[in-house]
Amino acid sequence: MNGMSVGYLAGALFCGGCCAVLAVPAACCAQAASAAGPVAITRAGPVRGCVESGINVFKGIPYGADTAGRRFQAPLPHDPWEGVRDAVGFGSESPQPTVNPDGSNAGELVHQSEDCLNLNVWTPALRDGQKRPVLVYLHGGGFDGGSGESANGLFLSKRGDVVVITVNHRLNGFGYLYLAGLGGPEFADSGNAGMLDLVLALHWVRDNAAEFGGDPANVTLFGQSGGAAKCAVLMAMPAARGLFQHAWAMSGPMLSGLRPDQATAQARAVLKKLGIPLDRVDAIKTVPMRALVAAMDGGNWAPVTDREVLPRDPFSPDASPLSADIPLVLGTTHDEMHSLLARLPALGALTWQSLPKALESLRPPDTSYTASEILDEYRRLYPDYSPSDVFLAARTASRLWIGIVAESERRAAQAAPTYDYCVNWPGGLNAVHAIDLPLVFNDIDSNALTESAAGAHALADLMSDSLVAFARTGNPNTSALPHWPQFNVRKRPTMVFDLPPRVENDPRADERRIFASAVTPG
Repeated sequence: MNGMSVGYLAGALFCGGCCAVLAVPAACCAQAASAAGPVAITRAGPVRGCVESGINVFKGIPYGADTAGRRFQAPLPHDPWEGVRDAVGFGSESPQPTVNPDGSNAGELVHQSEDCLNLNVWTPALRDGQKRPVLVYLHGGGFDGGSGESANGLFLSKRGDVVVITVNHRLNGFGYLYLAGLGGPEFADSGNAGMLDLVLALHWVRDNAAEFGGDPANVTLFGQSGGAAKCAVLMAMPAARGLFQHAWAMSGPMLSGLRPDQATAQARAVLKKLGIPLDRVDAIKTVPMRALVAAMDGGNWAPVTDREVLPRDPFSPDASPLSADIPLVLGTTHDEMHSLLARLPALGALTWQSLPKALESLRPPDTSYTASEILDEYRRLYPDYSPSDVFLAARTASRLWIGIVAESERRAAQAAPTYDYCVNWPGGLNAVHAIDLPLVFNDIDSNALTESAAGAHALADLMSDSLVAFARTGNPNTSALPHWPQFNVRKRPTMVFDLPPRVENDPRADERRIFASAVTPG
């Protein structure tokens, strides 16, 4: 394990509410119930979607069987069906903790169910042999919450002439409760069942991409926050090898998975909450779904480095050699934590006198900097910052950005094709966590973060076009950007998405030196 624990990366950092939701209509379009909607023939059977702004849209297509009868086991493909199946509404999302007093999820648009292995497709055309790039989006919310319906692929598909797919899969304990050390052989894959769902979804993409006008040999994963962490894990999983060719990961470093002993301790705690003795682990298969959700709420859910499904950590002590040939874009935003922590009451009470104590909790154990020295350095770097601004900037660097730096460095050690970026919001406004989501999806007007922001449309055009170029060729350069070099540790070139965009060498170098020991391999 390394100095940056998985608790930062898969628990507190990727909270279920931290990822911005792109507004998506509940119904497909006016044609939702029309027999004239487009029909695609999948391997399991035909599905009927609708057309929205010239794009063929299919929602809630099942790629895997109901998991209720196979809790904590690897998924199975969905059985074939007869007749044409309607695909005009989102499918069920994975069971997950509720946050509202009425028992509903924040922003919930669909019901929850263990029958949650479904995906959504936006495509300009069907089976026309054009071999468009296929972009598969993995949603945020850590490994605990979220849904594939949080993003709208319409605008990206239309602008880039690409196939966009979003995916639902098992989350929290349904996808990552590690029972292999406590139960029988049927639980061998339990700590990574949610990742195996994504592998099955990628098999579906390979088998059906051509029907939806896409190229099964040109698949790009992209994800934000927890979705970026899922990209990192898939890059270290042998079962996913060959199922995607590029990856674009936003604000979600994932250096290491949970150790089996950590994951087993968590499983023991869940069983204790449920009143299930260790000699009757099988009883968890029949616990009501909502009781399971309650017992698993608040867990540190993440894939388990089990030496089988996930043979090694994704980026510790180095980058997985399994994906050294896969081009990777690693991105962050300049002010990540402003949206994650800015509403905490304690932040408003911070003073220059109390701030050193708060910064002590962020100080890497092996750094030579004292908390007071960290404060002095930040005041020198950002003289206009308030005490809370300094804390948020240090938290951004120490708990998220430095992990992106580590992944970039470890990829560079392999000479693996890697490109780094940072989003700086035009006009000096905060570039908060998830601000790059509406930008890469080119979905500006329906998002609260960007709908009235000056320059948002221009920045979205730059970022979404770069993503499409990367999906086509493995290189994110476009004619509208200055030359974006591959990352190297000598100059550390980073594309700054601002207006105008620019390349900076080793941005935030002083902050990097303060927090580098937080991710020292070990």
